[in-house]
Amino acid sequence: MNLDKRIAQEGQAYGGPARWPISRFILWALPSAFLLAFFFYPLVKIFALTFEAQALTAQENLQIVWRVTRFTFYQAALSTLLTLALGLPAAFLFARFNFWGKSFLRALTAIPFMLPTVVVAAAFNSILQLPVFSALRQPAPLTLILLAHVFYNATIVIRILGAALAQLDPKLEQVSRSLGANGAQVWHEILLPLLKPALLSAVLLIFILDFTSFGVILLLGGGKVSTLEVEIYLRVLKLPNLPLAALLAILQLVFTLIFSILYAQALRRSSHPTAPRFSIARPPQTLREKIFVGVFSILLLSFFSLPLISLPFRSVLRLEADRGDRAQVQIGLTTEYYQELFINRRNALFYVPPIQAAINSIVIASLTVLFSLALGIPTAWALAKPTNLEKILDPLIMLPLGSSAVMLGLGLILTYGRALASPIFIPIAHTLIALPFVIRALQPAIASIPERLRQSASVLGASPWRVWRLIDFPILRRAALTAATFAFTISLGEFGATLLLSRPELPTIPVAIARFLSQAGGLNYGQAMAMSTILMALTLAGILLLEKDHHA
Repeated sequence: MNLDKRIAQEGQAYGGPARWPISRFILWALPSAFLLAFFFYPLVKIFALTFEAQALTAQENLQIVWRVTRFTFYQAALSTLLTLALGLPAAFLFARFNFWGKSFLRALTAIPFMLPTVVVAAAFNSILQLPVFSALRQPAPLTLILLAHVFYNATIVIRILGAALAQLDPKLEQVSRSLGANGAQVWHEILLPLLKPALLSAVLLIFILDFTSFGVILLLGGGKVSTLEVEIYLRVLKLPNLPLAALLAILQLVFTLIFSILYAQALRRSSHPTAPRFSIARPPQTLREKIFVGVFSILLLSFFSLPLISLPFRSVLRLEADRGDRAQVQIGLTTEYYQELFINRRNALFYVPPIQAAINSIVIASLTVLFSLALGIPTAWALAKPTNLEKILDPLIMLPLGSSAVMLGLGLILTYGRALASPIFIPIAHTLIALPFVIRALQPAIASIPERLRQSASVLGASPWRVWRLIDFPILRRAALTAATFAFTISLGEFGATLLLSRPELPTIPVAIARFLSQAGGLNYGQAMAMSTILMALTLAGILLLEKDHHA
C-alpha cells in the first residue's frame, strides 16, 4: 500500500483528508507542549549544568561519582541474584503444581510490587522493632536493602518465568526423561534454553528497578550507603552541589536507557510458544515433590506475609516512650498513634497534622488523574493508528519512564526555581511519571474501536459527540478507569520527586512518613507506622479495583 493511499484512508478515519492534519495537530498539541515544558527543557538544563567545569574536573566529584556508581551496580546485581534465587523455584512451584492455597499465595507475592517503596521500607523497619526480633543483632543496612528489593521484585520472576514455564509443552520433558535424562540434564539441556529469553527479560527488568531504587535505600540505608538516585537527592537538598547532582542524573539516565533498550530487545526476541490447551500443573505426587511444595509454600508465606502483617500490628503496639518522656512505658496495644494523626500536640506554628498530609496526597493524586487522562487520551488516540512520524514520537513520549523521579524533580528545580513555590508542580511531576502507564493502558482499547461502527453512525446522521458517547465511550470506559487507577496509585506512593519539590507545609503521605521515621521517640515512630498502614490500605484498595475491573 503506497503512502498516499494510506494517508487518504487514515484521513477518512479521522474526519476526511482535508481535516486530517489539523486533527492530528490538535491531538498532539497539548501533550507535546507539556513534555517540552516539563521534561525535555528541564533535561536540557541538566545537560547544560553537567558540562560546567566544576562538575567534570573536580577530583572530589569524580571520586564521589565512582564510589556511588560502583555501589549502585553492586547492590543492584546482588538484589537481582537474590531475587532470582527466590523467584525461580517459586515460578516452578506455581507453574507445575496445584496445592491448597495456591491462588492466595500467588496473589500475596504480587502485592509488594504495587506498594509504594516508602511502605516497603517502613514494613521492614517495623519487623526489627517487634519484641521477637528486637533482641537479635541488628542487620547491616545493605542486608535490609537486599531483602526489601527481593520482597518488592520477586513477583516479576514468578510472573514472567511462571508464564513461560506454563507455555512449554510438557511432552518435551517427558520424552527427555524417557530417554534417560535426569532432572539436572532436563533443566540444563531442555528447559533453560527455552526459558532463556524470558529469564533475560526478567533479569533486566529487576536490575533496572533495583538500579533506580530510592525510597528503600534512603530509609533503610541509615545514611551509610548511597546510590546514584540517593546521592542526587543529597546533593540537591542536604549537601548542595548542583553540578555534581546534574552529572549524576545524566549518568543514571544513560545507564537506565541502555538497560531499557536491552530490555526491549529481550522482549522482542522472546519466543512465544503456544500455550497448552490444558493446565500442566498437577498435585505433587512423590515425597520429594510434596516436601518441596510444602516447605517452599511455607517459606513464601512467611517471607511475604510477615512485613505486611507487622506493619499494621506495629502501628497499634506501644514499645517505647515518646521523646522526652521519662515515665515508665506501658507496653501493649494502643490506638494512640492513629489518634495523634489529628492532633498538634506541641501547638507548633508550622506543624502539619498527618491527616492533612493524607488529604494533600489525595488531592494531588486526583489532579494527577485529571492531568494524565487529559494528556493520555489524545496521545493514545494518535498512537493507536500511528503514522511514520508518530512511530518516531512514540519512544520519545515514553522517555520519562526511563528517567528517575529524583532526576525529574532536579530538572524542574533547575528550570523553574522560585516558581516551584506553587504546589501545582507536584502533580505535574507525578503526571510525568504516570503518563506512560496511562497511555499504554488506553492505547489497546482505542485501537480496538471498530471504525466501521463509527463510520456507519456518521452516515446515519450521528454527530461526532453522539458517536463518542454511544460507541467510543462504552469501549474506553473500562480502560480509562484502569488508567485512572494506575495514575492515582502511582501518585499516592511517589516519593523521589515529591521529596525534592514538596513545601514543608504541604507534605504528602510518603514525605510525612519519612519525616516521622527520621525523628526520635515512640510517638513519632508509631505515627509513621500508622500512616504507612493507611497508605498500604489505600494502595491495596487500588489493586483490588484494578483486579475487579480486569476480571469484569
